[in-house]
Amino acid sequence: MGSYPVMKKSVIFLVLGLFLISPIIGSTFLVTSEWVEVTRQVYLMGTLCTLTTYSHHRQSGLQQLEVFLGILEKTEQELSTWRPDSTLSRLNRQPLQVPFVVDKSLCHLFTELVFWQQATGSTFDPAIGPLLEAWGVHKGGQWPRPEVLEAARERSGMGYFRFDPSLCQITREREVTLDAGAFGKGEALDRVLRYTLAHGSTPWLIDLGGQVMVYGQPPGATSWKVDLAHPQQRDQPLLTLDMTSGSLSTSAGSERDSYVNGQRIGHILDPRTGRPADFTGSVTVWHEQALVADILSTALYVMGPEEGLPWAEARNLAVCFFTVQNGKVKIQASRAFKQRFQLNKTDLHFIK
Repeated sequence: MGSYPVMKKSVIFLVLGLFLISPIIGSTFLVTSEWVEVTRQVYLMGTLCTLTTYSHHRQSGLQQLEVFLGILEKTEQELSTWRPDSTLSRLNRQPLQVPFVVDKSLCHLFTELVFWQQATGSTFDPAIGPLLEAWGVHKGGQWPRPEVLEAARERSGMGYFRFDPSLCQITREREVTLDAGAFGKGEALDRVLRYTLAHGSTPWLIDLGGQVMVYGQPPGATSWKVDLAHPQQRDQPLLTLDMTSGSLSTSAGSERDSYVNGQRIGHILDPRTGRPADFTGSVTVWHEQALVADILSTALYVMGPEEGLPWAEARNLAVCFFTVQNGKVKIQASRAFKQRFQLNKTDLHFIK
């Protein structure tokens, strides 16, 4: 038997950071003498990354994890806003009206970003760098003056990028900047999966700052056991899920929110209003694509359960909201989520 405690995932809307409320990873399995469990932990993309695999030889398992780490590190080099030499940072500095050419992988990624920004009604919009700066998201929070907030809104939004997918060119039309906090980790995990599908691999689990992705099943088991945590008490599990594929991504407020003069400033911003999202619980999304799970967990957090759950139901998405009411947690899951994880009425109720 074994378990893998991880850090939680907390979305700064489109800022790379920890997800403070997210799955806690564990697995239940029978390890025979034929298999060796190999685990690596590194600090990557601003968080603790845990990689676990199984191999017949420890050295081959370590070599596999080193390849995966290389893929994750390369993604960070491209998408980090903390590294001035990253592709994303260079795009954010590109002179206005001068096309910026990206490679095929980033061209495909940008196509996905544009699609989901439109599909979610801008509850996901990665082009909110000026808004994040206005609210001091990286600096402990601050209340912007009305004129500062309005100026930031005028320089935020995917609509201020002109994108030509046929030429893989992105052109800034205003001083707008992208942030990868709600898509960078998902993209990194998908790249590991694509490599795995092309080259083969033994089973693995990667927890990248709380967003979890798995491939295959642990020896002696049919699934990985994944605990979804309390939206405010990160060490308290509420649901245990059997995960066989895909990615789980959780967005939440809680510990990453700031308080200035006694007033809460949520770190997840609503791009539609330019202000912090109102929701204070958490939302978990499962999807085969880690990128989509990453994007949608942020978008649905911004929507909140009243708007988000019907939106998810209409699109057959696997989504679960956790809302704290009077000291108890209300769990609301979509049909697709219930079906995938075989949840029944006794699983979904108020929990102290």
